[in-house]
Amino acid sequence: MKEAKVFALCISEAKGTQKHEVASVELIPDHGIKGDAHAGNWHRQVSLLSEETVEAFRLRGVEVDNGAFGENILIEGLNPVLLPVGTKLQIADALLEVTQIGKECHSHCRIYETVGDCIMPREGVFTKVLTGGSVKKGDRVHVL
Repeated sequence: MKEAKVFALCISEAKGTQKHEVASVELIPDHGIKGDAHAGNWHRQVSLLSEETVEAFRLRGVEVDNGAFGENILIEGLNPVLLPVGTKLQIADALLEVTQIGKECHSHCRIYETVGDCIMPREGVFTKVLTGGSVKKGDRVHVL
């Protein structure tokens, strides 16, 4: 298996706006990513997607930027949707725990409205932050 690593990090400062790529993030225990509008004391603090899944979506002819699906962390070399709830992931000094796989899409996003599909409801993985730390693009992702 190819080494798993952080492919991209994305945040949005306000709910309802598309996430944009940043060079690094600070993960805060029991909160999520510092400065991200979706952070808070709940079970979906940090969202993950496989970079390979997003690339397969792009190969269908759809131009999407990193963060377009609302993901905080794009992981290359590992599909987090295959991990059971309760799995722990170490990224640099931070420790995340998988809390939910997929989510209901209450109001279809811009991507769904454009192409009739969105991968986040079935491919998105949500985590909570157990141990905080700084994470940057290229950091290794270890499944514990």
